[in-house]
Amino acid sequence: MSMQLQTRFCDIFGIEKPIVLAGMAGNINSAALVAAVSEAGGLGTIAGAYVTPQALRERIREVRALTNRPFAVNLLLFEQPEQQEVTPAFRQWLNQQRERFNLAPWTGDWPTLQDEITDCFTVILEEKPAVFSCAMGLPGKYGESAKAAGMKVVGMATTQAEAEQLVAQRVDAIVAQGGEAGGHRSTFDAGEDGPGECIGTLPLVAQLASTIQRVPVIAAGGIMNGQSIVAALALGAEAVQLGTRFLGCAESTANKVYKERLFNAKETDTAVTRAFSGRPARGVVNHFMKEFDKSRARSLAYPIQNELTKEIRQAAGKALDADYISLWAGQGVGMLQKEEKAADIMNALLEEAQQSFSRLQSWVHEK
Repeated sequence: MSMQLQTRFCDIFGIEKPIVLAGMAGNINSAALVAAVSEAGGLGTIAGAYVTPQALRERIREVRALTNRPFAVNLLLFEQPEQQEVTPAFRQWLNQQRERFNLAPWTGDWPTLQDEITDCFTVILEEKPAVFSCAMGLPGKYGESAKAAGMKVVGMATTQAEAEQLVAQRVDAIVAQGGEAGGHRSTFDAGEDGPGECIGTLPLVAQLASTIQRVPVIAAGGIMNGQSIVAALALGAEAVQLGTRFLGCAESTANKVYKERLFNAKETDTAVTRAFSGRPARGVVNHFMKEFDKSRARSLAYPIQNELTKEIRQAAGKALDADYISLWAGQGVGMLQKEEKAADIMNALLEEAQQSFSRLQSWVHEK
């Protein structure tokens, strides 16, 4: 007999299974992947970061053509940084990486950033997906507009204080991002150095679930199988969010050498770095990260450093060189063994959860 997991999160968001696909930026979440998770009863998520408004509109419509189930669109919310002093060590490190791929040395010109957050959010308002989710900051005016348009709003927190701020802004659910999570830390103020807030998933979820009861908590970070889902629910979470588990799936558009590196990674192979974007993010350690650490260069603010390293990452991707692309992954990456279809992953997660529940029940005896 198959198990049905029906939590308050499922009821609020109109889905069947309390499983959320993380909004993995970088064109990894294909329309097929997002739709597959939603079709399987979870909540698929379109990553709205690093795309043009037109591309975002097209992706939303592609997903709609594949499913009539609810899905989310995620944006990274951040303040545009002021120009900073660039140290000689940083310039030398950056140009060494550029030279490796026959790119001209950086001239020192400060990148001109396109502020597309507002334009992308306008697309979201016009297309009206079921859910607007955000990371790196409070939803603010975007959250207010989304709720007024009838969307559910989800924010991401790495601390108790951040979660309380999200509750004050009337979000419908909070993602508790543990330190094990792959990709960028969502810490609202990540500072100029260090890893950002990295509280473990289990203690963070346990704390938020016990203190913030007005809205469901979604556990994120290191969750790779059904056993992890059971653990999160036992701590009080009402849903889980998975990214790394879907990175290597058939519908993921991650570079093939990225997938290969993930399939061969051990649980000890990830670290938090600012090398690629200037903001702390967890990924599989490669030469790019090691050389940045060795240079002792001071990182620039996000997304300036992300813009300055973009050509290097693009060139490395074309050359199928995994040592110079960002290999975002969580600490559960050692459990990622092979390519699977997203629907099969969803089924496996529920089967594993059912087996875990059955095992726990077998240990419970009345006195």
